[in-house]
Amino acid sequence: MDFKETLPIYMQIADWVCEQILLNKWKSEERALSVRELGVLLEVNPNTVVRAYSFLEERDILVNQRGVGFFIAPNAANKILQFRKKRFFEEELSMFFKTMKLLGIEMDDVVKRF
Repeated sequence: MDFKETLPIYMQIADWVCEQILLNKWKSEERALSVRELGVLLEVNPNTVVRAYSFLEERDILVNQRGVGFFIAPNAANKILQFRKKRFFEEELSMFFKTMKLLGIEMDDVVKRF
């Protein structure tokens, strides 16, 4: 996985896990990869994976069953959509509009390209 410098690695891992869930590669209530397995797969320190999994657990996307591992929450896809939509509107969209204004791009131009 190629990591970007603009976002902490654990957040990029959390985003990757969310994408796996939204793409239905990781299904609801199934066991997630172990911390070690994901660390090896993504070539990162297991502590970074723990941080990503903890972040997702706090948002009710993953469920930790002590001694067994992490599982995909039953409503994980809906939680991800809510979280990502909120982040999009609060962070990404405002930057998009700021860039449009700076470059003198009109909404009609965006609609035509869309």
